[in-house]
Amino acid sequence: MTRLLVATRNRKKLAELQRVLDAAGISGLTLLSLDDVAPFDEAPETGATFEDNALAKARDAYRATGIAALADDSGIEVDALNGMPGVLSARWSGVHGEDQANTALLLAQLRDVPDVRRGGGFVSACALVSGNGEVVVRGVWRGSIVGAPRGSGGFGYDPVFLPDGSDRTAAELTPEEKDAVSHRGRALAQLLPELRALA
Repeated sequence: MTRLLVATRNRKKLAELQRVLDAAGISGLTLLSLDDVAPFDEAPETGATFEDNALAKARDAYRATGIAALADDSGIEVDALNGMPGVLSARWSGVHGEDQANTALLLAQLRDVPDVRRGGGFVSACALVSGNGEVVVRGVWRGSIVGAPRGSGGFGYDPVFLPDGSDRTAAELTPEEKDAVSHRGRALAQLLPELRALA
């Protein structure tokens, strides 16, 4: 089995990648998280783009461990906020990973914005760094921001994101439904040839 280090401590992201691999019929990869390897100095996420951050994380992980590394940097870009929170999505409220606080702040900022101007999209950049080189891809999932959270699935801004063409928020979709259309699912699908080659 080939080991693949996924540069995250988010178990939900790890499970998401495993479902994508399973759906594509790719076996032979053992997924590890940052919790499964010896600690190393991780560069802060200071890149101007999702791609910058994903590549920095994957390079750090590969350099420190010698294991092929996959990193994702993702967030939500809201049209009425000129593309913000963007790369600041995970710490929009000032504390990293506080999903409820981040979502509450976003909704407060959009309180007076009419529905027709509440468009936005989830963006995911995924970087794969291995002995075969570096590959960076981007997936985008368009939709709009609803006025109040709905659903208990997913994480992050999922409860307030209504995908285009859907009457259910991302948090109301099953994991499999979400994987098939999500920003990260779209990005990972572009990496399947490289992941298949690794396996």
